[in-house]
Amino acid sequence: MSSKGKILVTGGTGYIGSITSAELIEQGYEVVIIDNLSNSEKDTLDRIQDITGILPHFYEYDLQEQESIERVITEHPDILGIIHFAAAKAVGESVEMPLHYYRNNIVPMINILESMKIHNISNFVFSSSCTVYGQPDELPVTELAPVKPAESPYGYTKQVNENLLKDTIQANKGIKGIALRYFNPIGAHLSGNLGELPLGVPDNLMPYITQTAIGIREELKVFGDDYNTPDGSCIRDYIHVVDLARAHVVALERMMQNKGKADYEVFNIGTGNGVSVLEIIDSFEKATGVKLNYKIADRRAGDIEQIWANTDFANNELGWKASLTLDQMTKSAWEWEKNYRESLKTN
Repeated sequence: MSSKGKILVTGGTGYIGSITSAELIEQGYEVVIIDNLSNSEKDTLDRIQDITGILPHFYEYDLQEQESIERVITEHPDILGIIHFAAAKAVGESVEMPLHYYRNNIVPMINILESMKIHNISNFVFSSSCTVYGQPDELPVTELAPVKPAESPYGYTKQVNENLLKDTIQANKGIKGIALRYFNPIGAHLSGNLGELPLGVPDNLMPYITQTAIGIREELKVFGDDYNTPDGSCIRDYIHVVDLARAHVVALERMMQNKGKADYEVFNIGTGNGVSVLEIIDSFEKATGVKLNYKIADRRAGDIEQIWANTDFANNELGWKASLTLDQMTKSAWEWEKNYRESLKTN
């Protein structure tokens, strides 16, 4: 089968990167992955191969070193586009370790954009975040909402990287970019063979839920029940990671087919529905039949109260729409957790 072309995926053994890599391969692309395995496992490559029948090209490099990217692009001069996932992503941790986040998340972006210029690579999809909006004045939030002062160093690095991309495109004709502002990705690949795998104690809600359900964590903490929301817990727009992965392929093809209205575009990637932390717990218990041990804890630094997307622009302009349900999200996350723990026993 002939390939549609070669795509470089940074952070391609991570949670969203691995599932997007599998989606790209299934859509007929050849995938080249760079990942330093700081928050992922090399076994993920075998899982991608189990799903797709194809093993991606893989380089265990650190993107803070420009030479690493140069080496890969020199070896694969026919790369058509880059999807940039690689970044540290825990809000709470970023408040405690701001310098690590600035170095780890911003330097690679500069290096990649430099390499795009040198090698005339035109198409770039950036893994951004709804955190760039801070606590928006109006909900649901549209792409025209002002970018507020960031609530955390993590959020600030996303804002800086969007500006780096926009300014680079403005200064370099021939480079196009799309920033996908994710809302809250959860769930796992529908095969149950790829999912979120935080090393150490999870900072994100869903893996903490599944690890608590399977007995690795004693209890789940819900950070705050005194927010100005219907049940007092924070509200987010949770999106199935498979829907999110598909958005990257659509964004890439939009640029490659010259369908964009501008060289730099921004899209909200969510479902358009706000769901509370307590509603996520309820969905998990209903979809899996497993009761969760959880308790209410104090609010966490850097968390915003509520946010969800207006997805009209992405739905109409990008031609993409989230289709998987909340129960599918929570159930697939549980299937992945069970499958992964089972695989540890057999290996």
